Amino acid sequence: MLLSFTLQWILHDWTDKDCIKILKKCKEAVTTDGKRGKVIVIDMVINEKKEEDELTQIKLLMNVTISCLNGKERNEEEWKKLFMEAGFENYKISPCTGLLSLIEIYP
Repeated sequence: MLLSFTLQWILHDWTDKDCIKILKKCKEAVTTDGKRGKVIVIDMVINEKKEEDELTQIKLLMNVTISCLNGKERNEEEWKKLFMEAGFENYKISPCTGLLSLIEIYP
């Protein structure tokens, strides 16, 4: 049985340093007894090159709002940096709604 751990609308509330701590704990949770599961993140991914201007504007506005709480919305490169610093080897991002993406992270 492969383990998975899901974080929905969680990581955007935290600083990069705190996200790395959270992701390291998630990695520990899905890599027990020599088995390797995955971490599933459902959150925003800012992608100005591939999405409509209005959608990017909404995400950037959310970024301003959440930054007041020390969090931030991230683009793919920023997400990748967090995943790699937390010790993950690979990830896959799939847009699932206008605002949210499904991110699968593999140890």
